Amino acid sequence: MKIKTKLRLGFGFLFVVVIFFGGISLYYMNKISISSKVILKDNYESLKYAREMRTILDDNELPLVPIVKDKLAAQLQLEQKNITEKGEAKAVAAFAKAFGELTLPGVGQEAQRAAVRKMHLQLRVIDEVNMQAIVRKNDAAQASVEKAATYLMFAASLCFIVLFSFSVNFPGFVANPLREFSEAIKAISRKNYKQRLEFKGNDEFSELAEEFNAMTAQLNKWENSNLAKLQSEKMRIEAIIGQMQDAIIGLNEKNEVLFLNQVAGQLLNLNEKEVIGSDALELMKKNDLLNTLMQSGGNTKPMKIYADGKESYFKLERREILVPVFEDQHDNVIKESRRTAGEVYILKNVTEYKELDEAKTNFIATVSHELKTPISSIKMSLKLLDDERVGGMNKEQKELIQHIKEDCGRLLKITSELLDLSQVETGNLQLNFVKSDPRKIAIYAMDAVRFQAEQKTIELELISRNDLPKVNVDTEKTAWVLVNFLSNAMRYSSQKSKVVIQIIQKGGNIEFSVRDFGKGIDEQYQKRLFDRYFQVPTDGNNKSGSGLGLAISKDFIEAEGGKIWVESEIGEGSRFCFLLPIAE
Repeated sequence: MKIKTKLRLGFGFLFVVVIFFGGISLYYMNKISISSKVILKDNYESLKYAREMRTILDDNELPLVPIVKDKLAAQLQLEQKNITEKGEAKAVAAFAKAFGELTLPGVGQEAQRAAVRKMHLQLRVIDEVNMQAIVRKNDAAQASVEKAATYLMFAASLCFIVLFSFSVNFPGFVANPLREFSEAIKAISRKNYKQRLEFKGNDEFSELAEEFNAMTAQLNKWENSNLAKLQSEKMRIEAIIGQMQDAIIGLNEKNEVLFLNQVAGQLLNLNEKEVIGSDALELMKKNDLLNTLMQSGGNTKPMKIYADGKESYFKLERREILVPVFEDQHDNVIKESRRTAGEVYILKNVTEYKELDEAKTNFIATVSHELKTPISSIKMSLKLLDDERVGGMNKEQKELIQHIKEDCGRLLKITSELLDLSQVETGNLQLNFVKSDPRKIAIYAMDAVRFQAEQKTIELELISRNDLPKVNVDTEKTAWVLVNFLSNAMRYSSQKSKVVIQIIQKGGNIEFSVRDFGKGIDEQYQKRLFDRYFQVPTDGNNKSGSGLGLAISKDFIEAEGGKIWVESEIGEGSRFCFLLPIAE
């Protein structure tokens, strides 16, 4: 007999037993409920009405006023509609007759008292009739309950004996083979591929045992044929990791150390053979450098570590280990997904590149500083040449002088930006924080470019409140950022257009923005606008700068604890913005 058939028969038997016991229970519960409802429904209302009429008679002086008579008549009508017991109708009729005598016009005081006494007497009769009925029906209900309880106890005992016998004997039919399967699977997990199962019969367990034995035979064959190959591959991978010049640390999903090459061991002052399999969280508590690496988000700025007898710079890369997982889906489709199997930390030695970068920065700073003096001298000489007192020049000479002035101005601006950049890169950026009025910073920047705007007939519009909170910033450098925004906006704006400067409060910050109505910036270039030396490709009509202005602006704003960004669409113009925190 198949397991499915046996299970159906077993559970079918349980179902019949449950239905049988449930039917008996519902039958007797219904009888008890009906008995209880009869007691409440038939007699409680009569007692209630009698109590209300007695209260009305006791609480009011004779003769009764009309409103009290109406209340008494209303309760009497309710009682007349609720006569259920033998003798109750006679008492109600006598009460109604006495009530009629009480309400006759011109009846005397003594007659009224006699009528009230009769009414009280009949109310007692109504109470006694209903109370006796309640006692009688309660006794009948109690007897019914006791009878029902006897039957239920008998049915429950019978069902308990049957179910107990079934629960003791039937589960072993399924549990025992499953326990054997569990033990066999545990043996397989311990790589005991010689494990075998033997079941008698022709049910599904026997078939499953045959398949299990076939699987273990194949696993044993595969283990013998591939073990040497796997060990060889593992040794080769370990050799590659060990010979890498970068420090490499691998953790599994439980934060246990999978591998640690020699370079990493030297940097962290750890023995790679001893820490394999150790808990990295415990090692962090004893090793400050490892704690720094694991707490870092990865891909950060180069960190300084003492190695090779000197201070060296290392770039940390943190990568997640993803392994493929294959899941069976409907229609025999296998879905491939990935799950996390751990993390790898790679420390790349970038000391050489850092030293070259510092040399480049120092070279740029030196050259820029040295160029600034002769360029300023050239500008002064050009100013003297342009003075009529030195001597007159023809039109062509004046144009040449003007071109030289413009080129000198651009060179001076580039050298200033390079000096600012070198300060940022070397960490020598000096900020003079003061509490400043945002509106005054904007007006200062607008005054600096007003002559340039007038030459191009561009209108500068400032939108802001007069009572904006102050910001704690370096006024000169913040104004420099606004001047850079305004210069760029006017450079890419057409004649007789408008540039809007807006200052608004957003929560605990002040937002500065400069909007132009030029052709806008393509989305593919917007993410790189604040990169050093990047310039948006132009059609040749707009002279481009050094590509450093926006990069330096970003460094200035972030050094002040702010945020900078751009919003632009082709044909709609551009909006350059930065956010600064309000001063406390």
